[in-house]
Order: sequence, then C-alpha cells, then structure tokens
Amino acid sequence: MQVSKILKHPLFPIISAALSGLIFGVGLLLSGMTNPAKVLAFLDLGGAWDPSLALVMAGGIGFAFWPFRLAKKRPVTFLHLPTTLPVSTAIDRRLLGGSLLFGIGWGIAGLCPGPALVVLSAGSLKGFAFVAAMIAGMLLFEVLEN
Repeated sequence: MQVSKILKHPLFPIISAALSGLIFGVGLLLSGMTNPAKVLAFLDLGGAWDPSLALVMAGGIGFAFWPFRLAKKRPVTFLHLPTTLPVSTAIDRRLLGGSLLFGIGWGIAGLCPGPALVVLSAGSLKGFAFVAAMIAGMLLFEVLEN
C-alpha cells in the first residue's frame, strides 16, 4: 500500500494520536514523572532538590525544537491538515493567571495533565480525582467564558 494512501486513511489521525499518546505515556513512566513525590522534590528548592525533571524538560524541548521549526514552514501537516500553531506572543493577565493556577495545582498534587492521565490509566484514585477536578475546571472555564 502506498504511503500517501495510508496518510489519507480516515483512521490514520486517530491511530497517529493514540500512538503519540502511548509513546508520551511510556516516556513519562520511564522518566519517573508519574511519581508525584519526584515532581514535588523538583519543586522543593530548599530541601532535597531533585533536578531530574529539568533534564526531562530539556530533553523534550531539545527533541521538539526542530520539528516545530519545520512545522512553521509548512502550510499543512503530514496528515494533510492545516498547520495551526499559536501566533500570539502577548503576556497578559489570562496567561499569567492560568500559569499560576497550573503551578499551584502542580505543586499541590505533584501531577500535571499528562502524568495524571497515565496515573489514571493505572487505576489510581489520585489520578481519578485529579482528572475529575481537571475536567470540572475546564467545564467551569467554558461556563465563565460564555
């Protein structure tokens, strides 16, 4: 089967997204970033600081740098969808407030959305509580936004 036919198959975007999520989840597991104690140790600058999260972030940024540079130059993605990347560079109250809320939640729970989904998939009650609160927050945002 030709590659172009595979890329245009209606299930390809779903399979591609699922595979990307699986690879991301395995990476989170291997790096230990699904362990809230490890994340909280990174945030504990005055105690037993663990810099490994910074190394994971640097690796992610380094890995994504060139694909994002390439994506900026392409009008369509490899899935033949329009390339849509953020264009705003404004630092406003909404960005700062959202960042603050994200950081507070991350510091309290030791989880952010990606690792929380991995923890949830393992059947953890903490993962369920985090994801339920995250969904409630998204719904509240939609209500307040409209």
